[in-house]
Amino acid sequence: MFIRDEAPSDRAAIRSIIAAAFEGLSYSNQREGDLVDALRNANALTLSLVAEDSGAIIGHIAVSPVTIEGASLDWFGLGPLAVRPERQRKGVGAALVERALSTLRAADAAGCVVFGAPSYYGRFGFRIDPGVRFEGGPPEHFMALALGSTIPRGSVDYHPAFALVG
Repeated sequence: MFIRDEAPSDRAAIRSIIAAAFEGLSYSNQREGDLVDALRNANALTLSLVAEDSGAIIGHIAVSPVTIEGASLDWFGLGPLAVRPERQRKGVGAALVERALSTLRAADAAGCVVFGAPSYYGRFGFRIDPGVRFEGGPPEHFMALALGSTIPRGSVDYHPAFALVG
């Protein structure tokens, strides 16, 4: 398995993986594929990485900019993360998260936020911090990871494309 930037020819496979990964999940509105397309169309995908194995795309992760208290502070939002169901729990998602975070670190990003399961994202250093909050969901699932020296305080807003598919 290797991880690379998405290519235009990967888009159908990415949509298929996202649909399969989120199918039947109670917290999903089944529009995660639309979200990735909307971010791509808005030129707001900072990273769009795929995991490939034997010529097949088996996973995808998106990273897009966020603002904190209305300011662009070089912070980013991780997600959605999707892995083909038959390849889940085999390290594909972890490899995608690790590559995304290492790419952000190499670009001197200040930090990253994620909305997800603390038991999963905690292993990468994400932590719940009451000083940084997201009004769009349960606070116990919103986490931040400082890639620089500090975590700013305030309300986080994702790119407007998130509102289009919410």
